[in-house]
Amino acid sequence: MMPDLLEVPMPIKPRPRDRDGTARSLREAALRLLAREGYAALGPNAIAAEAGCDKKLIYRYFGGVEGLLDAIGGDVALWLGGPPPAVPAEADYAARIARLLQAYAAGLRADPALQKLLVAELAGPDAALRRMDAARSAAFGGWIRQVLAGAPPPPGADAPAINAILLAALHYLTLAGSSMGGFAGLDGASPEGRARIDAALGFLLARAYAAPEPAP
Repeated sequence: MMPDLLEVPMPIKPRPRDRDGTARSLREAALRLLAREGYAALGPNAIAAEAGCDKKLIYRYFGGVEGLLDAIGGDVALWLGGPPPAVPAEADYAARIARLLQAYAAGLRADPALQKLLVAELAGPDAALRRMDAARSAAFGGWIRQVLAGAPPPPGADAPAINAILLAALHYLTLAGSSMGGFAGLDGASPEGRARIDAALGFLLARAYAAPEPAP
């Protein structure tokens, strides 16, 4: 007599682990904790509780909290809210930098945790923030060089200084838009104000990186 299949216990298949999804959840949880409570809160127990997973996964995936911080800093998509922006092959240096900064500003505006992290860095960076900033700078540097490949700035333009000034302006306008609604009469919290900022950014970059006129 054949047994009733309903009475025979079926083997339980283990649920496949989404390693990439869990690793990303840990990065996002650590970032939220850091922005909300500071470096002192970044223990493995707190991060795991925030992410809703076992703390052993922090060591398995990242080798510990310090490796997790390195991964956060190097995760460009986490800072930008998505993949790097596409730029046309014929775009010049000014257009490529404008697209990069606009993508970065959009990611920053959409993530209050990143905004709080910037405030924490300005208030007095500690070891964790410095570690993340170093990894973030290295990741951005490689990504920017890739996007700008084949489109150098015009001769005589101090590109690092120009880009740093504009990036600092984007940081402040974004933070002021979130905390005060705007700055100097510019509504940085509204879609219209953000569109004006993006347009002004493109205008300034086009002027800063205009090809020098030939000598008479």
